[in-house]
Amino acid sequence: MDLKIPGLYIHIPFCLSKCPYCDFYSSTSISAVPDFLDALFKEMEMYRTRFSPFDTVYIGGGTPSLLSPQQLETILIKVREHFNLISNPERAPEITIETNPADLNLSFLESMCENGINRINIGVQSFDEKVLGFLGRRHSVKQAISAVEASRKAGFHNIGLDLIYGVPTQDIESWLDTLREAVVFSPEHISCYQLTLEAKTPLGIRYQAGEFSIPGEELQHEFFMKTSEFLEEVGYIHYEVSNFARGKDHTSRHNQKYWDHSPYLGLGPSAHSFQCNQRWWNHPSLDQYLAAINVGNLPTEATETLTMEQLRLEALYLGLRTKKGISVQDFKNQYHYDLFTEKKMILAKLEEEGFISIQDGYLFPTQTGLAVADSLSLI
Repeated sequence: MDLKIPGLYIHIPFCLSKCPYCDFYSSTSISAVPDFLDALFKEMEMYRTRFSPFDTVYIGGGTPSLLSPQQLETILIKVREHFNLISNPERAPEITIETNPADLNLSFLESMCENGINRINIGVQSFDEKVLGFLGRRHSVKQAISAVEASRKAGFHNIGLDLIYGVPTQDIESWLDTLREAVVFSPEHISCYQLTLEAKTPLGIRYQAGEFSIPGEELQHEFFMKTSEFLEEVGYIHYEVSNFARGKDHTSRHNQKYWDHSPYLGLGPSAHSFQCNQRWWNHPSLDQYLAAINVGNLPTEATETLTMEQLRLEALYLGLRTKKGISVQDFKNQYHYDLFTEKKMILAKLEEEGFISIQDGYLFPTQTGLAVADSLSLI
């Protein structure tokens, strides 16, 4: 029996416009929202007995803030009808929504609070108009500032800002200016993502055509280290490669489930799920998703069964992306593999080179190690 508490993810597959760097599935036609919501509620019904109670709900996308307050309220009502949410006086379920600053006003934000959403991620991306223009964002710096201020005024005590660095023409100092602007608002959480260009995205195609260049490996490393140094100096914990929290209480409880093999259920087109050693994912197409559900089938595109070795390698890869790292004893109990015995010499070398630290039975990356976390996973 899996003792880890599962999380629930709901993918809202709609955007008013598609950002040219984004590789997540979404549709720019919102006329199908009513049909999607009907299908989503049917999918909830299909899964109502498959998972034990959830303690996190994450509404992502796409752009969930395109929905009306009434539609968001209905989604949460249906979640509570079909699933059990763990709640106690000390710790309410973490219910997160991703938002675009252009959609947010005080009235809308207050309605989200009233509906039980207690954590908001705002896709600011930058406080530099030139960077926002390059990224094709539909909001301005003024709207970003207004959205953060209104979120606090509406009653949100857990605000996260998403930011992007490594954008062409951006230098370290202009990026630090964005970070300085961000911390003025004292957000509880900041995610800093390096711009990655997938081949089939509009920006990826332009990059391959040689229209612009992106920072090289040395500059990427400098961006990463300066980001970590700056945010830790002002009181944030660098608890995962891309994520910073103003104290342990404000780390993303939901996202941590993806990093420690907790079970999670994903609903909506392209959403992924994981339970025990099974992973499955839905059709990355709204039409296929609707068609499957309308004939009474789960909208699953594919399923995979992970071997113990695959689970072990994933646990290494994911654990070494987090400040908490890996409990060697827990790893041995769960994956039947003793890292201290099997990888003794490699671990000693990585520790000597300053990539990892080993303390009190835990193996975790140093700041230098976090910067090359993907390589560390190959031990």
